[in-house]
Amino acid sequence: MTLSPAALVDFLNGLPPALLLVGQMLFCFSAILALARLFGQSGLYIYIIVAIIGANVEVLKAVQFPFYEHPVAMGTILFSSTYLATDILTEHYGREAARRGIYLSFAGYLLFTLMMLITLGFRPMTADQAGEDMAWALSTQDHLSALFLPAPALFLSGMASYLASQLCDVWIYQKIRGATGQRHLWLRNNGSTMVSALIDNTVFSLLAWRVFAETPVDWHALVFTYILGTYLMRVAASLLDTPFMYLSRRALAPHLTGRPQPAKAA
Repeated sequence: MTLSPAALVDFLNGLPPALLLVGQMLFCFSAILALARLFGQSGLYIYIIVAIIGANVEVLKAVQFPFYEHPVAMGTILFSSTYLATDILTEHYGREAARRGIYLSFAGYLLFTLMMLITLGFRPMTADQAGEDMAWALSTQDHLSALFLPAPALFLSGMASYLASQLCDVWIYQKIRGATGQRHLWLRNNGSTMVSALIDNTVFSLLAWRVFAETPVDWHALVFTYILGTYLMRVAASLLDTPFMYLSRRALAPHLTGRPQPAKAA
């Protein structure tokens, strides 16, 4: 079998969606630790920026999972994985470092969106201009438009929910750490993420699928699939990322040597 991106996609298409979902979680969490190991704090910033951009593109694809009545928009796992990265930043570098990651990812996605809108603004070629040599590029404008023309509405929804939930995540994490000290890492990791994920699901779903949607989803699907349904997916992701949270100190060890621990929250 020829090893190519198309062949890999065909192989993944043959897997049960639930199994691929778990594989995506493990891939994301492993990537966070790998980037932390290679680049330290900067690697975590890189991951958060890329994951936020990717999640806001991935949300345009819907998949039918066996445990949901309605198809579910993707992006949940990729977006949720950023909570692990910000929790690692909060744990090892402090609250301000985590906030910097949140604002950097906001700026990164805004910049990316503007770049794509400018790209779409260039007048596409006609068939005569393309000729035979460039005929392959005639459909590119439509493909890019399908991905990035919805971006402004999704940007407003995604970034409003992202800022609210992520800043809340950092605040709750610090409060739990202030109460427990160095003990109960699992509690501050899961407690902050589970509360913040519910905030994110609620704000994003209301804005993206009701307020800004051309065809709003019905309230039953909104509440039980988009808010509560995918929230259970986020809870599962939070529980699964706990071992990776414990491994983060080992991954960051070369970058933390001699560095003082962040101050506990008051």
